[in-house]
Amino acid sequence: MRESLFVTGTDTNVGKTVLSALLVSALDAVYWKPIQTGAAEGTDRQTVIQLAAIPQGQALKELYCFDPPVSPHLAAEASGIRIDLARIQRPNGLSKPLMVEGAGGILVPINDSDLMLDLAHRLGFPVIIAARSALGTINHTLLTVRALRCAKVAIKGVVMIGPRNRDNERSVERFGDVPLVGWIPWLNEIDRGGLLQVFHDNFDPQYFRDGA
Repeated sequence: MRESLFVTGTDTNVGKTVLSALLVSALDAVYWKPIQTGAAEGTDRQTVIQLAAIPQGQALKELYCFDPPVSPHLAAEASGIRIDLARIQRPNGLSKPLMVEGAGGILVPINDSDLMLDLAHRLGFPVIIAARSALGTINHTLLTVRALRCAKVAIKGVVMIGPRNRDNERSVERFGDVPLVGWIPWLNEIDRGGLLQVFHDNFDPQYFRDGA
């Protein structure tokens, strides 16, 4: 079975959910976003089910789900609760790989002492980083890589999202010493067939083989 992955981003709204839907489609994986904010506008679970055209049961329900579109620690505070990191554990009994989507970037707080980084470390899956292709991505991506490495969290690679910029790609690979494993162009329409075509055309399959 292909390995499970943790999808993070260099920023909010960078494209983590589209990348997650692509990986769920291409790798026949189960989707899980344990902490969801902004649910008043719909959940990422619902989006992935639609984009990847998977049954409801192939997307696990959130453990924490909040309506306000703010950082998890603020959304939890507004609801009068505290997100308990110990409650978020690897699901058992799955026959498919798991794609876990974080909320926001890797240093987003989830409570008064833990960050999204601590959740990634706890789950122990290699991290794949969704990064914008545009100006500013070198700094944002290298900071994310540095934070993960300092925490001794394995990095699968980086996926650039947006108009192709090979200079930025080369800089991230060189200065981050991290592979670029895929690129997602601007998509006017997003559906399962289109996502599978993007994976076929723009992703390096060697990083997604069993045991790779």
